[in-house]
Amino acid sequence: MGFADILDEIGGFGRFQMIHVTLLSIPGLLMASQNLLNNFTAGTPGHHCNIPNRTSLALGQNISASDLSDQEVLQAFIPVAEGSGLSKCTRYTEAQWHLVKGNVSGTWTRTNVTDAETETCQDGWIYDKTEFQATIVSEWDLVCTLRPLKQMSQTIYMGGVLAGAIIFGGLSDRFGRRALLIWSYFQLATLGTCTAFSPSYLAYCIFRFLTGMAVSGIILNAVSLKVEWIPTKSRTLVGTISSFFFTFGQMILAGLAYTLRDWRKLQMAVCSPFFIFFIYSWWYSESARWLMLNRRSDEALKHIHRVARINGKPELAQKITVEMLESHMHKEVQSSKKIYTVYDLLRTPVMRQISICLMVVWFSTSFAYYGLAMDLQKFGVSIYLIQVIFGAVDFPAKLVALGTLSFFGRRVTQASCLVLSAAVIFANIFVPAEMQTVRTTLAVLGKGFTSASFTCIYLFTGELYPTVVRQTGMGLTSTMARVGSMAAPAVLILDEVLPALPSIVYGGSALVAGIFAIFLPETLNVPLPDTIEDVEEKWVKQKGRSAQEPAEKELALLPESDF
Repeated sequence: MGFADILDEIGGFGRFQMIHVTLLSIPGLLMASQNLLNNFTAGTPGHHCNIPNRTSLALGQNISASDLSDQEVLQAFIPVAEGSGLSKCTRYTEAQWHLVKGNVSGTWTRTNVTDAETETCQDGWIYDKTEFQATIVSEWDLVCTLRPLKQMSQTIYMGGVLAGAIIFGGLSDRFGRRALLIWSYFQLATLGTCTAFSPSYLAYCIFRFLTGMAVSGIILNAVSLKVEWIPTKSRTLVGTISSFFFTFGQMILAGLAYTLRDWRKLQMAVCSPFFIFFIYSWWYSESARWLMLNRRSDEALKHIHRVARINGKPELAQKITVEMLESHMHKEVQSSKKIYTVYDLLRTPVMRQISICLMVVWFSTSFAYYGLAMDLQKFGVSIYLIQVIFGAVDFPAKLVALGTLSFFGRRVTQASCLVLSAAVIFANIFVPAEMQTVRTTLAVLGKGFTSASFTCIYLFTGELYPTVVRQTGMGLTSTMARVGSMAAPAVLILDEVLPALPSIVYGGSALVAGIFAIFLPETLNVPLPDTIEDVEEKWVKQKGRSAQEPAEKELALLPESDF
């Protein structure tokens, strides 16, 4: 008899759990905006070199400045790049008026291009404001030779997410889920808002790095607070429904970005609401499971009584005592007296197998996801439309994932999502470039499978790691996800070697991860483990049984406290 039985006694998935999960999930509407924000705040508008003021032009050839349209002036100053567009990074050293001539109808046409001398943009750039009114690219001229700084800003942000996964994961196992979550809300609200007032590119990158740290703190601790207050049978449904908040958030981002074309306004819009989340987060209850394992039984009892009252079972407030809690979790409390580190995730055979497999799966899921989602301008259609499509496909993908998670289990679902995403990415290699609709459709499908993989891996990881190291494990594995998200943009430069090479790398990574997922233990309808010994004993028993014996029978023969 363990903590899962106590949860059932105080109402199972009752009124408290519904309010708790809802309040924890609402910030997810804007969490997706943080990771994908760079698509809009760092969008690259059409641009060309600035040219001299028309009134100062020495035209000659009997041409009056008033006779020329803006397009015709551009023809004299801006060379044609490869293809049909004007050069974005060079201009003629001297105006080439012979390239523009009048005809009897009074119109102007372009003649043959000469080999006239060109130079880099000496007077800055002119930006097209049709799609974006202002971005960090247009504000700080992150084009041409400074173009890598655009991607660097996203890499720096992901570096902050990585640092947050390492720092907040360990701290929350030491100081609690609730305290770190409240702090993370405040950090994101404050520093995210400060980002909107950045006076320079350097300040912008610093604020984005610190904002990324807060994003990790929110995600990791919100997942643990949900999992540790939810009864075993409700975890799949709650985990999937919670992920829909992230999905809908992608569509909200598209709407906000379409309405607020200025990056500062958009940055403010997606960060300032976290002040509201910070205020109401004080209502949250700390994980009673974590409190018990940290020998804070009186506090755990207080929170359990509170949950019982909210769930309409006040009579249990007198029935459940500290002695009862400690007797239910005696084994776990004794085990928790040891101080755990990242080393404990790799020290024992089963934990080592779980950690290695999860690190590969997290890396590849994030690697493929951001490889598809972070360069929306490459699809040749409105960036706002493609963001909506990418968000909308997640709904059916996650509904299918919900069904497979409930009926076929976590392991099959995780492996299938990764293998199918790999298959779609590989298929796109053989689609001709001119078939843009087909290529976009396949990319959307790949995005759907990787999103479903994310839904599964968040739930799966929380169920696989025991309470004493759950946040440390979430921090380690999600660290690998951040490494994948940082590496994904860099792989795109491989298309200069071979156009299909990025897709081969993305698809190959997803395929390998799908194979690794097969070696993870199944956790469908299995109570959460509290100690490392629980995990080792449970998995050894599972491996010792006949491979032909149904999983349901295995679980029925084991007492719930075994895992």
